[in-house]
Amino acid sequence: MSVVMKFGGTSVADADAISRLIGIVRHQIDAQQRDEDDTPPVVVVSALAKVTDALVQVARDAEDGEAAKATDALRALLDRHVSVASAVTTASREKTVAAVKAEFEELIGLVHALAVLREVSPRSLDAVLATGELVSSRIVAAAFADHRVPSAWVDSRGVLVTDAEHNGAAPDMNETRDRTRDRVGAHAAAGRVPVLGGFIGSTMNGVTTTLGRGGSDYSAAIFGASLDVDEIQIWTDVDGMLTADPRIVPQPRLVPQLTFAEASELAYFGAKVLHPSTILPAVDKNIPVRILNSRRPDNTGTLITADGAVAGGQLTALACKRDVTVVDITSTRMLMAHGFLRRLFEVFERFRTPVDVVTTSEVSVSVTVDDTRRLEAIVDNLRNFADVSLEREMAIICAVGENLRSDPTLFGRAVTALERVPLRLVSQAASRRNITFVLRDSDVPHAMMRLHEAFF
Repeated sequence: MSVVMKFGGTSVADADAISRLIGIVRHQIDAQQRDEDDTPPVVVVSALAKVTDALVQVARDAEDGEAAKATDALRALLDRHVSVASAVTTASREKTVAAVKAEFEELIGLVHALAVLREVSPRSLDAVLATGELVSSRIVAAAFADHRVPSAWVDSRGVLVTDAEHNGAAPDMNETRDRTRDRVGAHAAAGRVPVLGGFIGSTMNGVTTTLGRGGSDYSAAIFGASLDVDEIQIWTDVDGMLTADPRIVPQPRLVPQLTFAEASELAYFGAKVLHPSTILPAVDKNIPVRILNSRRPDNTGTLITADGAVAGGQLTALACKRDVTVVDITSTRMLMAHGFLRRLFEVFERFRTPVDVVTTSEVSVSVTVDDTRRLEAIVDNLRNFADVSLEREMAIICAVGENLRSDPTLFGRAVTALERVPLRLVSQAASRRNITFVLRDSDVPHAMMRLHEAFF
């Protein structure tokens, strides 16, 4: 069985984590050989835990002209990576440490220049953030080789081709597929484990890009789809997809199996285990995605497939998105006029701000947004043709399940469970596989507990 195995930041956080990773991959290789399949897995890794956050702060410091502060932070990151590299390598230690130092010295030079300019463009930010994945993948590839697992480091920037939309680039799937088969598939065919950094790519002209935060999962799915693998594995620090966020609901249950559509809804509405875009390439190729815990590799995890499994007449899971703003747009003169909704949503499109929930009435349209960076400008534009009011500190709870399509009583049970909770908006998607509640952020813990008790 051909597999792409993606390991998140906590799964490569330190030397112990990388040792566990090597054991997991070696176990996968042994299992495939027992099945008389000599094709090794493709391994995709994130930056070491918290490194991307640290690099974002470095970029902010550079933009503030704080060159010394940014350099000190990079020196500390360099020391951490050298320590991890030294602990997981022996024969290749000198070469690996030299490669890590070279990446960071180049980054320190770039950050100095950015601090002088006091400007960090989206293109420059991508160059800064890419370093995390570049060095972690180099370290993991070297660690494999030193533990007698044949491997090859592959620079993702030479494989994953994207457009030039920095900080959130879109892949060119045709060019990426060809390069993946040529530059990654060739190593696997020769019995070597290809190791790539997730999250990063480049334009056709070779300019470094990133897929956006959480994009390492997306990278793994893109490579998996390009190679037509049998399964994409996402190794993280939880046992799989849970029935609710454990930070809000104590002791949620594991969801053993769900559909692509359910997983997409849960990811979009706040389930942190999976990046919302991850499953798109998998859906296109109908490739199962399995979520597993690198600290407890013997657990079965969650399997995401096209058909999923019926959740015993219940909902599948709950998700929530916090810190949401409700935008109420009212225009008694224009609301029912031809073109009003088009004009309204063109404003959000112009400022590249997606909306999550939309409800309409005779006199108003209400939408929710969680990206408020451009909200002030959006409101100014909307006020050219409507009255606008904002309600901040709101949240979205999403109840997801394929059973909603066939059992109309589930909707009633969900609403009844929240009968004492003030609800701002309620909607059911056209797909009829989710119910969405908009409510005050402060009511989320109580509401989630009520729903979880009612269905799980």
